[in-house]
Amino acid sequence: MTEDAVADEAVFTPEALEVARVLFARPASFVMGAVAIDGLPEPDLPEVAFAGRSNVGKSSLINALVDRHRLARASNEPGRTREVNFFLLDERLRLVDLPGYGFARASKGTTAKFQNLGRSYLRGRPNLARVYLLIDARHGLKSTDAEALDALDKAAVSYQIVLTKADKLKPAQVEAITEATLQAVSRRPAAFPRVVATSAESKLGLAELKAEIALAALPSG
Repeated sequence: MTEDAVADEAVFTPEALEVARVLFARPASFVMGAVAIDGLPEPDLPEVAFAGRSNVGKSSLINALVDRHRLARASNEPGRTREVNFFLLDERLRLVDLPGYGFARASKGTTAKFQNLGRSYLRGRPNLARVYLLIDARHGLKSTDAEALDALDKAAVSYQIVLTKADKLKPAQVEAITEATLQAVSRRPAAFPRVVATSAESKLGLAELKAEIALAALPSG
């Protein structure tokens, strides 16, 4: 099944969900944290990256996807992720945790350093299959998110919006913010035409997100 065909479907088939479930049940491990672009691992495996504002729940979502509580370091302190962190899944796929943007406690110089590292990664990584831009479902898109969208469009990197912490909203609210977010990015050239609402706590949407990742990074797997 092609990516375009899946994009037209409302849900994934049971077979696609099972393939993704098995993939994410395989061993996952921390590989390294890079603080400079020349310290990245060789681009010899497909990668998917997770980006978003600080405290949006990137680390928690990665942990939930692989069902490991402490694989990615989560913190209540904004801006703690100041490296590009790489995790290896099933010896076939790397999950990449990018530095958060928009944290107020770091100095402008520090903020720029890690944001520039993230931008350099996005622009120059030939094996990057997709970026998952995480947005807090309770707040929706903010001006700093728009800046990230602009950067992704400029870099011509395929990206998909993932709403986090959707368990904090009622189902009707989740549906409304999902549709509003999809409409907001519908004309952006690099945006994938589907938004996934998730919760690391309740596991909402995780099966679908796993299937999205498997299709984007390992379409023939």
